[in-house]
Amino acid sequence: MTSNGLVGSSPNRVGGRDRVTGAQQYVADIHLPNELHAKLVKIEEARARIISIDTTKAAQVPGVRLILTPDDLPHPMPRFGPQYQDRPVLAVGEVKYHGEPVAAVAADTREAAEEAVALVQVEYEALPGVHTIDAALDPDAPLVQDPSSRSGDPFAYSNIRTEFNFGWGDISAVEGEADYVIEREYEFPMVTHFAIEPHAFIAEPDGDELNVWSTIQHPYLLQKILAKMLDLPLSKLRIFAPDPGGGFGGKQHAKLEPLVSYMAMKAGRPVRLVMSLEETFQAVRRSSTRVRVRLGLTSEGDMVFSDIETNYLIGAYVDIADRVAGKSSYVAAGPYRIPAVKIVGRTILSNTTPTTAFRGFGVPQITWARESTLDEAALELGIDRLDIRRRNLPEKGFEFIPGDLPADGDWSQTVDKAAELIGWDTPVPEGRGRGIAIGLKSGPTTGLSYSTVRLLVDGSALIFCGTSDMGQGARTVFAQIVAQEMGIPIESINVIMGDTATVPFDQQTSASRSTVLMGTSVYRACKEIHGKVKTMAARLHGADEVDIEVDSGTVRLTGEELPIVDVVREGLGPLGGEVIGNGEMRKEKEPDHPLAGSAAFFEFNCTAIEVEVDGETGEIQIVKHVTVGDVGTALNPQQVKGQDDGAAIMGLGHTLMEVIIHDDTGRIRNLGAIDYRIPTSKDLPLELISASIENKDGPGPYGVKGISEGSLLCTAPAVGSAVRDATGLVIRDLPLTPQRVWEAMRERDRA
Repeated sequence: MTSNGLVGSSPNRVGGRDRVTGAQQYVADIHLPNELHAKLVKIEEARARIISIDTTKAAQVPGVRLILTPDDLPHPMPRFGPQYQDRPVLAVGEVKYHGEPVAAVAADTREAAEEAVALVQVEYEALPGVHTIDAALDPDAPLVQDPSSRSGDPFAYSNIRTEFNFGWGDISAVEGEADYVIEREYEFPMVTHFAIEPHAFIAEPDGDELNVWSTIQHPYLLQKILAKMLDLPLSKLRIFAPDPGGGFGGKQHAKLEPLVSYMAMKAGRPVRLVMSLEETFQAVRRSSTRVRVRLGLTSEGDMVFSDIETNYLIGAYVDIADRVAGKSSYVAAGPYRIPAVKIVGRTILSNTTPTTAFRGFGVPQITWARESTLDEAALELGIDRLDIRRRNLPEKGFEFIPGDLPADGDWSQTVDKAAELIGWDTPVPEGRGRGIAIGLKSGPTTGLSYSTVRLLVDGSALIFCGTSDMGQGARTVFAQIVAQEMGIPIESINVIMGDTATVPFDQQTSASRSTVLMGTSVYRACKEIHGKVKTMAARLHGADEVDIEVDSGTVRLTGEELPIVDVVREGLGPLGGEVIGNGEMRKEKEPDHPLAGSAAFFEFNCTAIEVEVDGETGEIQIVKHVTVGDVGTALNPQQVKGQDDGAAIMGLGHTLMEVIIHDDTGRIRNLGAIDYRIPTSKDLPLELISASIENKDGPGPYGVKGISEGSLLCTAPAVGSAVRDATGLVIRDLPLTPQRVWEAMRERDRA
């Protein structure tokens, strides 16, 4: 299983050359004949009542072909969203966050559109808004959403959108068994995705059909939403989704595709909108979060109960934020054996950019608070921070969340490996500190993936599947599976994605599902081909099918082994042709489950970090960063390492520097690359080690589990733990900027 291009090896990435040479075509590279260029009209307020929109001067700009305002759209205003249909195509009556478009211009050139946008006169009245958790929860706070739009909602007259309640056992019944109780509150910042490729959209009327190009992770969900809004059958709405240049969850769901579609249909011409990085900042972000953790433990360090409250500030419209908060809160107690757990999770509306999914799906926010609180408890109890985690880890097969998937790995191996690689039991050099933390995320709870594999007469193959390859290497892994099962070189395989009229349905690309769900579908398509090849071999050799085995590229007859491609070539004969296999992977909903489905697998990670803190400036240097994941099987070890490395560095972003800053009125102050800091080569750890635990115990092909989010989950608490170890400082708000650390050190010195 390690030959060239097959499972378990790391062949050259499929499509990798085009990515690194710039030959790959992204949505922004696509141009259509007779296209119009669109730009958005906005106002510099986070909340305002729209009085009037005057387009007279803008319409006089040469080349302007269309100016779309709310009056030009159907009444009532069409609304959309993956969970609640609450987001309008354009702001209607009121702007609810900084950057919400109030109108749009389409012109022959981008320059003409930009000139016209500047001439659109919007009369408005600035209104007070809510931009923080405390402000939103104030009983006298203005309501972000109209209560009349939330009929039957018990929280309609508040800014609480949803409250989740999870848990098991009875805390009051076991609380007396706890020798020590600790309660702490931690804050996680509002950050943006910062994908290299900003969002881009094109819509093209084509007779009674509509073609839409989008930087979308879920093309079939986009097709469903647009078909409903535009009253089109699915067969008349075609979504093109070229490989995105990074997504991280920010490109999961519809954003401005409905607007561009209405513009194209009204203009009768293709319309393209390519957002700037600054505009993308105003379109997507991760939820900022406040988490309160109350833990009860015995003096020996056994967990007795966990009482956790999470508050997610989700913005003006829900998008997928309710699912983020619900799914992450469900596993808030972490991968530990705890007799009694109570979890309350809330989503809170605000006059800020709507929250969408972000790598880790809400888990990093909670993990920061839980693991940091556990560290504080260990120090108070005089227990080693590693030992307290080892002591409470469930063994493989233990149902640590009653009624859900039991622990699906020997997680102690992961923790022990991280401790070994960081040198946990060795002396810490002067001026440095070490920290360790554990993270766990549920994999997908539902799933539906179809695929088609076509084995051609010359021994090459085509794979058709609806997964988006946004950098996670899905094309390569699927090609490796087919190469393994058909016994052909990976170079002879072509993977087709990104067109709803060409590839079969896939539910979505998220939750680290691609290899497990779509990979299983592709594997099953190969097995269907194996069945047909077996029938073909029986006919050619006059044998009984029960005496023939087909596996891993080989047909085994009595006393003879033949390559699959030789049998196919002979079986198809002079007419040629192909052998086709269809695969399906389905994980149905479970109506009685709190999340509508148990986890297909868990992403489990242990991160250990050594830091050095500058006592004069507060700057944190990551000396050594270790991340270890429980992956089941590394189908492509190099890609696993790349994903883990990337996620680890992304985690350092929200830990050390990233934060969206608002002024007092809710306007974003640090739009774009100059004022918003992300990690660069200067911020990398001096040593970064990514390791995997492989026990072939995952649900995917060859025992694989999903990866790519694990090493992001617990970066922050591991760094925070190391900073505490080095300085004695307990800092409960992220990011750990030099200024914040310096101020904490000065306060410590004064005390």
